[in-house]
Amino acid sequence: MQSYFSLIKFSHTIFAMPFALLGFTLGTLQSGAGFNWKTLGLVVLCMVFARSAAMAFNRYLDRDIDERNPRTKIREIPAGVISPKAALMFVLANALLFMATAWFINPLCFYLSPVALMVVLGYSYTKRFTYLCHFVLGLGLALAPIGAYLATGGGFDLIPLCYSFAVLFWVAGFDIIYALQDEEFDREQQLNSIPVVLGRGGALRLSEILHLLSATMILLACWQQGLQFPHFNWIHWGAAAVFLSMLFYQHTLVKPNDLSKVNLAFFTTNGVASLIFGTLVIVDVLF
Repeated sequence: MQSYFSLIKFSHTIFAMPFALLGFTLGTLQSGAGFNWKTLGLVVLCMVFARSAAMAFNRYLDRDIDERNPRTKIREIPAGVISPKAALMFVLANALLFMATAWFINPLCFYLSPVALMVVLGYSYTKRFTYLCHFVLGLGLALAPIGAYLATGGGFDLIPLCYSFAVLFWVAGFDIIYALQDEEFDREQQLNSIPVVLGRGGALRLSEILHLLSATMILLACWQQGLQFPHFNWIHWGAAAVFLSMLFYQHTLVKPNDLSKVNLAFFTTNGVASLIFGTLVIVDVLF
């Protein structure tokens, strides 16, 4: 089981989960349906199943590429820890569990579940034909807040859409930073990425622009929350300040000629940013 947790990088669930929980909390208030532990549990399970299917499928599809890349050849499938067939069965099981869980939430979530799977599974193909692959990954994680909002019976609304766009730009931006590590390998293998097209300097500039857009969406969402929920106070603005500070900080860690702190910028700063922001805003909403 530990090998499968490693295969899907389960700890990286921290990126989108706080935004999903935030979408659930806001949807509960907006719909007036009241807090429901069962629905919350189903939303969390949907997140886990969808992400597990997506990550395992990415590892399955990229197994030959990972075997040729010195950085990734120790991953579970190329290293022989998990067989390709077992990984594919794991993908299928999680995809079916995701759709079944969505069925128990409400009909709309169930009908939209195949669309969500197409996005999160389809990402794995994109590096083969477009440098916009980072945006497809961002789109996959951006489904979390709006999906959790819909799970509570809420309709499409500006606030969860703002959070979804914030996640899209945020994830695309930090995935570009992460992809800097494979720039030379991707170019040799004729794989597509922003660093291959723009080079390290250009990729970092684009990442900065995307994170500026993400910050704008976060501030817009906070402003709209203040209009819809007058009891909001300084806590959610403080949460936004922390998130924006973490966005700025990660760009001080990575330079075109120094990629030694990419992992710190990728996982630590973004994980902290998401966890603190989601927790503080939920606390502000509820209390």
